[in-house]
Amino acid sequence: MSTLDVIQHTSADYLGLMEDHLEGRRIRFRYHRPFTEQGRVPAPGECGDGLILLGGGPWGSAGGRDVPSLAEEVALARSFLSLGRPVIGIELGAQILCLAGGGSSRPRALSFEVGSAVRTRSDALNGFLPERVPRVSYMRDWPVPPPDAAVLAVDERERPAIFQLGANAIGFTGHPGFKPAIAEDLIMEFEEGPEDPVPTLEELRLRVRDIEDALVPIMTGLVQVTGLMQVKHRIPVTLENK
Repeated sequence: MSTLDVIQHTSADYLGLMEDHLEGRRIRFRYHRPFTEQGRVPAPGECGDGLILLGGGPWGSAGGRDVPSLAEEVALARSFLSLGRPVIGIELGAQILCLAGGGSSRPRALSFEVGSAVRTRSDALNGFLPERVPRVSYMRDWPVPPPDAAVLAVDERERPAIFQLGANAIGFTGHPGFKPAIAEDLIMEFEEGPEDPVPTLEELRLRVRDIEDALVPIMTGLVQVTGLMQVKHRIPVTLENK
């Protein structure tokens, strides 16, 4: 049985709908909460077979309001990449994955978006990524993948929405398992929030079934690409300027 280490940045943002898919495949996961009094970022030697870096709500990585554990998380993700261990970055986590893999992040105001992403290549996620998928993002700043990253899908503005580094590291600018309750709790958890989130919340509630349906093939492809059911298959990512 594989074990994933999941880094949370807020109490509200978690794996959401992804939990059931992991449990159904007997992939264990354990949350780490560096933002709590006793919490910390685990050392590479304390981690299991894969790493998931979640979103951060109003926290970012481009200098305006960086998540306090940014440096430690970049170092952890870089260690996973160099060892060929799978990494999944979601929203802020995608920014951290880019920073660890030779890319960067750029400043952007906190935004709450509900839209779609369009597949750019038929073999994305081993061919399981649908041609069009919902994209829900509650995020400050924006990930900039390194030049050698493969862009698997783009959003309405032609920005990378899903990208792949090496053989088994995947970044999502939106949360593929997002639940309306995550946004509601983020709005309540922090004083800073997106301007007039009610229309976006209403649109999100209308898209829940679409999110659930798209997540089925996404998780199938994600598990295959990351090798989480075959944990001995590890291919290191070559990092520039390590």
